[in-house]
Amino acid sequence: MPKVTINGMEIEVAPGTSILQAAEQLGIEVPRFCYHDKLSVPANCRMCLVQVEGGPPKPVASCAMACGDGMIVRTDTDVVKKARKGVMEMLLINHPLDCPICDQGGECDLQDQAMAYGFDRSRFHENKRAVTDKELGPLIKTVMTRCINCTRCVRFAEEVAGTPVLGQLNRGEDAEIGTFIEELVQTELSGNLIDICPVGALTSKPYAFKARSWELRKTESVDVHDALGSNIRVDSRGREVMRILPRLNEDINEEWISDKTRFSYDGLGRKRLDRPYIRSESSGKLYEASWPEAFVRIREKLEGLKGENIAALAGDMADVESMVALKDLMKNLGSPHLDCRTDNAHFDVTNRAGYLFNSTIAGIDEADLIILIGTNPRYEATMVNARIRRAWLERRVKVVMIGQASDLTYPYDHYGTGPKDIEQFAKEFAGKLPAQKPMMIVGAGVFRRDDGMALHQSLYDAAEKLGIVTKDWNGFNILHHAASRVGALEIGFVPQKNGHDFRNIIAGTKDGTIKALYLLGCDEFNARVNIGWKTFVIYQGHHGDHGAERADLVLPGAAYTEKDGIYVNAEGRPQLGKRAVHPPGESREDWKILRALSEELGVALPYNTLQELRQRIQSEWSIFKNIDEIAPAKWTKFGEKGKILKDPFAPYNEEYYLSNAICRASGTMHECVDAFIRKSNLSEAAE
Repeated sequence: MPKVTINGMEIEVAPGTSILQAAEQLGIEVPRFCYHDKLSVPANCRMCLVQVEGGPPKPVASCAMACGDGMIVRTDTDVVKKARKGVMEMLLINHPLDCPICDQGGECDLQDQAMAYGFDRSRFHENKRAVTDKELGPLIKTVMTRCINCTRCVRFAEEVAGTPVLGQLNRGEDAEIGTFIEELVQTELSGNLIDICPVGALTSKPYAFKARSWELRKTESVDVHDALGSNIRVDSRGREVMRILPRLNEDINEEWISDKTRFSYDGLGRKRLDRPYIRSESSGKLYEASWPEAFVRIREKLEGLKGENIAALAGDMADVESMVALKDLMKNLGSPHLDCRTDNAHFDVTNRAGYLFNSTIAGIDEADLIILIGTNPRYEATMVNARIRRAWLERRVKVVMIGQASDLTYPYDHYGTGPKDIEQFAKEFAGKLPAQKPMMIVGAGVFRRDDGMALHQSLYDAAEKLGIVTKDWNGFNILHHAASRVGALEIGFVPQKNGHDFRNIIAGTKDGTIKALYLLGCDEFNARVNIGWKTFVIYQGHHGDHGAERADLVLPGAAYTEKDGIYVNAEGRPQLGKRAVHPPGESREDWKILRALSEELGVALPYNTLQELRQRIQSEWSIFKNIDEIAPAKWTKFGEKGKILKDPFAPYNEEYYLSNAICRASGTMHECVDAFIRKSNLSEAAE
């Protein structure tokens, strides 16, 4: 362990640690533009120059020089200060003076470092050069004259996103960043290019000229567009969400988020439900109503119904509090018919180890073999895919795929497409996998089959044969798609004793046994087609989407940015979502609607505040006592014996940018579909 002295302070660091990293550990600021701790080191901006005693006679780039034992470094000498001023002056030679109209203003590294390390005047009198702006798609706005050629975007696109379309072109005065041919940046992580750009060369196109950072109220929350629970910051002004940015969490999303998470926020203000609606029995059209009118109609429709004639379904973005309130309401009404698996999945819910991402997301960094089964993590869980790519890129971890082939941004061995191939793989490599910490990642879509329960047991047997689970390592993982799914499974929002699951509930609406159905934010199946027309359907949600289209009565709820709520991610980690803005019109938080409705129905729920509701949750389910902590699951057998079908696993066939109600309401997401998907399909058809 080398010991290095920086500005008179000694520190012991791990071998390979750079001077810049050592200085950061001591709290010494070293300016930089090209260096980023998640990317490779190019050492091309030269802003991080320091002096090493007994080393080279000139200042050295601290980001690229590893610490040596006994090294003495100075970061504040006159030589260093003069060198940094010279570098800053060179960087600003061609930089335009457009800070007042630049969206990066107020949060720009170049602004900050020019103030701290630059001259207060310029000696450059020649004409500044100009660089043509690039068209990178509907998400990224370019002003390439501002670019300082730090190459962060080039390295991110190649190393993290796995789509190397950007590069450094030409030399000297003509050097610029661009695409080698006219091409869009087609990656689900493209918005992160905006975050890592240290100047205003790459900014958000949907956010352009909308607000300044100091005008916005910043709220820390979690994402609900997939099951990972990426940590985000919601920036709002008044009642409008202006932008969504990533929040650092090394255990989940690190400092990245997907484009769907970042750019779909405009859908929060469109096609919203802001008042109750009741469907007229004569005309069949929905008309506006008051809350008392809506509650009275529900009471009239439910009066005289037995509990066995009532059912409830929870959608993909529901928070734990609202699902607990709905479960308690159904229990008071005597209904055992509950389910959260509205994607038609069928698997064993009695064992937590059978439905959790047991290795944890950060565990991908430890795995030395990854087996993907029936999943496309690039679209189902973008941040998981980025971690798998890094495992392959940095450690050459082998990836095996059993399922439909697709472009995952890294190479893999395609072993087969169906359940039979899992059995064959387990038989071939039983007890002799070339790995100490193998990881099996099973897509939740695998269970959308009639043989889901049998397949679940087959996966358990395969994991046992392959040694996926050991005393110190549980490599069996289910990759869910829905933010609410694991939370719903943890609280038991599944069929109770003698209760129907999703398939039987839908069948019951058609044969008349289910006379009333409560949809809590259920938009991810075509309710108009699936639900029988004789059933009275109550829809509670925030968008006029598939569920509201079929509903006989609509109750306006709050979106995830408009309420405090608990969400449990795929690992089983409960996290707090915070309210950033107020819901529109007469919309209310979901649990409050259910509490008020229970009063009207004469089965009042025993809590009046969010705190009381959370105490009720913690009293029954201990995992919610420790927010942001994972309660490990005991590895025991799950699934049921049965016949496994020979059908191959279905491919991922959802439209990534339109996968939920918020995205379908977002104009930006529709622009992405037009730019990235439909044009690509047209190009392929032309070829």
